[in-house]
Amino acid sequence: MSDLADRCRWIGVDWGTSNLRIWAMDAAGQMLGERRSDKGMGTLTRAEFEPAFLDLAGDLLPEGRVTPVWVCGMAGARTGWAEAGYRPVSTRALPDAAPIPLDGTDSRIRVRILPGISQDNPPDVMRGEETQIAGYLAGAPEFTGVICLPGTHSKWVQIEGGDVFHFASFMTGEIYDLLAHKSVLRLTLDDMDWSDEAFRSGIDDALARPERVSGYLFAMRAGALLNGASPDVGPARLSGLLIGAELAAARPYWLGQEVVLIGAGRLAEIYRAALGHAGLDARIADGAEMALAGLRAAADAFDKGD
Repeated sequence: MSDLADRCRWIGVDWGTSNLRIWAMDAAGQMLGERRSDKGMGTLTRAEFEPAFLDLAGDLLPEGRVTPVWVCGMAGARTGWAEAGYRPVSTRALPDAAPIPLDGTDSRIRVRILPGISQDNPPDVMRGEETQIAGYLAGAPEFTGVICLPGTHSKWVQIEGGDVFHFASFMTGEIYDLLAHKSVLRLTLDDMDWSDEAFRSGIDDALARPERVSGYLFAMRAGALLNGASPDVGPARLSGLLIGAELAAARPYWLGQEVVLIGAGRLAEIYRAALGHAGLDARIADGAEMALAGLRAAADAFDKGD
């Protein structure tokens, strides 16, 4: 048995659509190591989830010991490892009781998948983000305000009294990808360049006239044809218009509120810059760190005495 396997007492798993990430954790809740693979939910059939996990974690699992495995994200989707369902708002970010362990898993593991959160009016769902929110609230239990989670489908989440009270999702990231790579705008964009001025002008135009965003988008192509507009303004202006439209729709969430962004890298910084241009100073909490903190909170709450 390796030293890492000997010290590993539970494993945290964040299973996304495109990627899989696991953390080996010791008895004190400290991370011993992190591993990743490209075996996201979108590449797997239901029968392939357990083998994909064991490929990454098998050497951490000695015979004769049952290791708890806490999972968040798309492994709990309808086409995932096992459907974990949703809990309706208003609710705590983590469930009140431990999820039932999965049947039929390798005898060395006890797998629990955290459920997502749903909303009836208007209809909305989140899966995985609730664990990141739980991780943030574990370190800031008195927080009341708004948490924004940028991504392919960004979320704006109202937190009141420690509960996920209400939320709204936006397909901004997916729409950007479709427009940039599948629409006529692909002929206008240069992904290697960025213009802060073009980004800010896009935000201003979308915030002032969100109903005109579709027209502004075509004007980008027309401007390139008629005036030879530089392609380096394209990605920035497209981002500004789409994020600006999102900010216009989400204004009741962020206006006059304390806002925390849970994310990482350039996308989180772009959202922070957009909010800053709109007059709001948002903080950033690292998305992976918050996911692990949420999984740790679940393990601390439910694994005691097992």
